[in-house]
Amino acid sequence: MNEKLEIALDSRERSLVTGGPLSGLPTLLEGEREVFLVYDRNVEKVAEGIMEACPGIVGMMPVVATEEEKSIDTVLDICGRMMDADLSRDALVLALGGGVTTDLTGFAASVYKRGVRYANIPTTLLSQVDAGIGGKTGVNFESYKNMLGVIRQPVFTYLSSEVLETLPEREFRSGAAELLKTFLIEDRDGGYEKAVRYLSGGDGDLQPLLFAAASVKAGIVSRDPFENGERRKLNLGHTFAHAIEHEARLRGDDITHGEAVAIGIVLAAALADGLGVSRDLAPRLSQDFSSAGLPVRCPYPLSALAEAMGKDKKAASGMVRFVLPERIGSVIVRPLAVSAALKVLSTR
Repeated sequence: MNEKLEIALDSRERSLVTGGPLSGLPTLLEGEREVFLVYDRNVEKVAEGIMEACPGIVGMMPVVATEEEKSIDTVLDICGRMMDADLSRDALVLALGGGVTTDLTGFAASVYKRGVRYANIPTTLLSQVDAGIGGKTGVNFESYKNMLGVIRQPVFTYLSSEVLETLPEREFRSGAAELLKTFLIEDRDGGYEKAVRYLSGGDGDLQPLLFAAASVKAGIVSRDPFENGERRKLNLGHTFAHAIEHEARLRGDDITHGEAVAIGIVLAAALADGLGVSRDLAPRLSQDFSSAGLPVRCPYPLSALAEAMGKDKKAASGMVRFVLPERIGSVIVRPLAVSAALKVLSTR
């Protein structure tokens, strides 16, 4: 990949999205004298290779990249290690891992000495098309997803398909939900159908799909960096997904974020059909997502999701901004009471 995207927020803050082989990373780090690497233990070999290739790295710290460890305590641990390394405000903190790692690292970098620069090298499909782009950072709090955090752009996000080659199948499929979500919001170059074909075992190339999805998100973030309008569309399926994840944690069930997002998108489509926003879209998405190896049925009664949905961080005055798909490539935001939404879904 030799394309480059730039998320331009204002004259001072810009974020580069680029990528290619990991051998190209040292070029981006030229001139950096203080780089601190935070990495997921699962990609330790990749971290060691980067450490050897980049002389500016002065320290590194592994993290356990699980939702349980995605907490303010881990952020404080990272800050403590950065203090031990005596990092100055000119330092660059590098995150190597999936969405948990980039969220933790970005949050820690944003509060250490009131903010130092950070950059992302996402190593999962989910983080390459979603979590690693856009500057959202955060941690879970009292079993609620991403309740604490800030929005602060990384200096760059480096997308490398070679780090996806060893992903477990379930983790790869989990990321596929975010890939499909992106093209449901904006169907760049027919990306939705291409992604469904690729994920269903048909022909296609992943690399162009990655960059097309990154282009969609980069464009939205550039136009609305702080989620005052258009960026809310990126939450398609997530109000339901976060409630599903919350219920799964309470019950001790094993559901990944991407799996919850897939179910949440189908529920959002069913709600859209029920409200007349779309027509027979939920059955189509259910079939497409199933063929891509993703779950589409909610494992819990909708009533069990109500409390968590009401506490969603996007809720205001008892209303939740539901992102509803109208058709492939177009979504709208509709404020709705949780009780009203569940009433519509109960008839589907």
